[in-house]
Amino acid sequence: MIDMAWLSAIILGAGCLALGYIIGVRHSSRTSLSNKASGDTETLIDGKKKKGVKPPLEVERLAEILENFKMVLVVRNDLKMGKGKIAAQCSHATLGLYKKLHNRAPKALNRWEMCGQVKVVVKIEREEDMLLLQERAKSLNIPTHITIDSGRTQIAPNSRTVMAVLGPADLVDDITGGLKLL
Repeated sequence: MIDMAWLSAIILGAGCLALGYIIGVRHSSRTSLSNKASGDTETLIDGKKKKGVKPPLEVERLAEILENFKMVLVVRNDLKMGKGKIAAQCSHATLGLYKKLHNRAPKALNRWEMCGQVKVVVKIEREEDMLLLQERAKSLNIPTHITIDSGRTQIAPNSRTVMAVLGPADLVDDITGGLKLL
């Protein structure tokens, strides 16, 4: 009777091992295929190669030292968008920047959320001025996202409508502080 129990345990264990192996092989081949399809490459992080992972953004390091984070949404006033259109474009910009930071700067997002997800909406008069602000943000290693409209309703296709900027409040103010509230 004891021999039969051991035999059953060995067979059950071998079956579980085989099933785990099959699942592992299938999962790793899917991951490999999806990484190849998305064009992911190897990246050096903390001295180790990580496949398919982009390096953290500089704002991630700042989130460890600075506490007061905010997001500013810069709306192009020259497009004469309606209130609903502005609201939708601001939502697109917020979500676009959030998605960009989700994997590459989670501490920065967490810091912003701990600050109450502060959002300030300001206006700018020209696309060229918005692009200059984006360049200023890049020079300070502050992440941005510019929403480009598809042009199905109020404005021309491929119009840059809103830029979102997220980072330490003092640095974000250095970039957008001279703009008026919308």
